[in-house]
Amino acid sequence: MTIQSNPEASRPELAPGGQPAPRRLSPRPSGATLQVGVAVLWLSLIVLLPLAAIVVTSAEGGWSAFWSAVSSPSALASFRVTLTISIGVTLLNVVFGLLIAFVLVRDDFPFKRVVDAIIDLPFALPTIVASLVLLSLYGPGSPVGIHIQHTSWGVALALAFVTLPFVVRAVQPVLLELDHEVEEAAASLGANNLTIFVRVILPALAPALLSGAGLAFSRAIGEFGSIVLIGGAIPGETEVSSQWIRTLIENDDRVGAAAISIVLLLISFVVLFILRYFGARAAKREESAR
Repeated sequence: MTIQSNPEASRPELAPGGQPAPRRLSPRPSGATLQVGVAVLWLSLIVLLPLAAIVVTSAEGGWSAFWSAVSSPSALASFRVTLTISIGVTLLNVVFGLLIAFVLVRDDFPFKRVVDAIIDLPFALPTIVASLVLLSLYGPGSPVGIHIQHTSWGVALALAFVTLPFVVRAVQPVLLELDHEVEEAAASLGANNLTIFVRVILPALAPALLSGAGLAFSRAIGEFGSIVLIGGAIPGETEVSSQWIRTLIENDDRVGAAAISIVLLLISFVVLFILRYFGARAAKREESAR
């Protein structure tokens, strides 16, 4: 039994000009449209509306009031302290966060699961509790003989504590997915451990490392609870911008507090955008090199 094909059925439809008619796109399922609408609505309620409220509040006094709030000596001093310590803490956590992630992924040792769980402790621990713990350990009557209360070192330690997990958890999954055969091939060609790390491992980790660094920095410049007790809010020394915002709110200066918040949001957004941009470029270079 032979089956004859119908040439008319397989021939594409032609437009009036003799060209093949464009393929009709199937309509988007109504369920997917509903999901997008719910996601946008939730994002608006949780993120966009609060941000819009801050922008409106900061603009109530006009440009002159905004500029006066963000350029006052106290505000500039808080920006300097915040950015200086946050940048230093971020660089420190990039180094030690990468080291910790590498040890957790590549090495086996007793109580490894316990150490891995401790990394997430700053996520679960209330930040004011972290400040209290640091104060009892490094404050007056320190059991280890180190007193860093009301110093920039104390603020840096508190920020390092709450931002370390961002780098570790960003790098760890990428390390788990790395192909060991590439490292073995490099070793067979005579490359030492340092060369393998710099030329093979680090380029693959660069996107995740930059993303974790951006999240850590953004958290650091907005942190408040963990530095309340250990920092002391000394103007020009340990008073970060979040503490200056609290002072403005206590003085019933909502416009000034909103203006400082807008500056912190802009700094955070710019840093995240730049790091994500370079991370995406690093990822593309890594893909093209394969």
